[in-house]
Amino acid sequence: MTKVNKMLERALSIRRPPHAVEGVGAAEDDGGDEPGDVSKTRKHMSIAVRVTNYLTRTGYFWPIVVIGLVIVIVSSVIIHSRDLVCISASSSDHISRLRFFGFDALESDFGSLGVPWCRSKHGKTVEWTYKDLLRGLEEFVPIYEMRPIKNNMHGMGFDHSFGLWFITQWLKPELMIESGAFKGHSTWILRQAMPDTPIVSLSPRHPEKYLKKGPAYVDGNCTYFTGKDFVDFGSMDWGRVLRKHGITDRSRVLVFFDDHQNELKRLKQALKAGFKHLVFEDNYDTGTGDHYSLRQICDQFYIRGGGHSCFKDSDEARIRFRRRKFWEKAVDVEELCGPGEAWWGVRGEMRDDFNHSNKAISYAEHFTNSRFVESVLDVYWELPPVAGPSLTHQTRYDPARTSAPIVEDGRYRLFQRLGLSRFDTSVFNGYTQMVYLQLLHLKFPVVLIVFRGKRSVPKRYGVV
Repeated sequence: MTKVNKMLERALSIRRPPHAVEGVGAAEDDGGDEPGDVSKTRKHMSIAVRVTNYLTRTGYFWPIVVIGLVIVIVSSVIIHSRDLVCISASSSDHISRLRFFGFDALESDFGSLGVPWCRSKHGKTVEWTYKDLLRGLEEFVPIYEMRPIKNNMHGMGFDHSFGLWFITQWLKPELMIESGAFKGHSTWILRQAMPDTPIVSLSPRHPEKYLKKGPAYVDGNCTYFTGKDFVDFGSMDWGRVLRKHGITDRSRVLVFFDDHQNELKRLKQALKAGFKHLVFEDNYDTGTGDHYSLRQICDQFYIRGGGHSCFKDSDEARIRFRRRKFWEKAVDVEELCGPGEAWWGVRGEMRDDFNHSNKAISYAEHFTNSRFVESVLDVYWELPPVAGPSLTHQTRYDPARTSAPIVEDGRYRLFQRLGLSRFDTSVFNGYTQMVYLQLLHLKFPVVLIVFRGKRSVPKRYGVV
């Protein structure tokens, strides 16, 4: 009888599934009073395992997994939609621009046609960082909201107003000089940066003259050389002016130029006067503007991002032709190049005085101008745009000729958090590469060698 029972037990064990056998063994090993039961093992299976087994047997498992993944992806897009670029449905040009360049290409589009910065003599750069600019923006937005001249058409917009305020506040000069005041907006910006520092303003017309037509600003701690008392920056007796204000260290003076004059001329005049810190408001790109700018001067083949081709079938020509349709300040090759394929300056011209005085210059002269500027530069820094065009909806400057913005395209939350979304889009349409210069003051003559064929001609600029 015992032998029969053993044979029966072996037969039953063969028919049990493996996991049931292991369960029995485990129960017996644990000292359980009853042998392991398959039904008990199944009762302790998790609901997730049961559902998975059921779906696998019925063939619905993978379709449900795919549907679940789709739901997760769609939910993620909806949740993070605020981080995407805000596009105005009313701006057909802006939408066309986004479609043309592609959403993901907006950021990399900056500087794609080159950004030729003047090279400083010793490779120095500014002390401030990206984080400093961001903190400055956060502080400046409420200041700008209080500006007395809300509509400063033909004057500085938000970008350059911030740049002037930030640089001035960082340098903390003992005297501020501005050449070109217009309605007084730049004077007001300087005053916000340095509430107690005296200002000297040179402008053919006094800002108060504009009060008859609308808002203007006149500062109580500003010495105006305007109207009948106007004196051009290059003709001013700066020694007398500085003594009057008790200034002995000229490196503690900040000079701001917004007078649309040849910037090479102004640079030499500032050097002669012994000034060190300069800001030029309108630093026009090559082929644009009404005066010869530092950006134009330093647009050279030997500088990274500089130099141009007038060949109409070149890659640059094709890119410029397309971009001309989207950006007001973009120029195609036909606009860029003048007679004899002269592309430097504006079609080979050195413009001056609001485009009232133009002089054709050779490339050799243009090259010499660049080398001179480099010889006296300690720092050259162009203010980047405050924010990308998909955020500001600006249509003026061409991003392909501009450094990356402080607030990059796609960072709408940051743009909104800084308060920039509260402004009308028109205030962002005046960017023209504002530039800050820190000059060297050498104690020996600057001599450059100008190559003309096989002969070299030294050109002396005098002691600076």
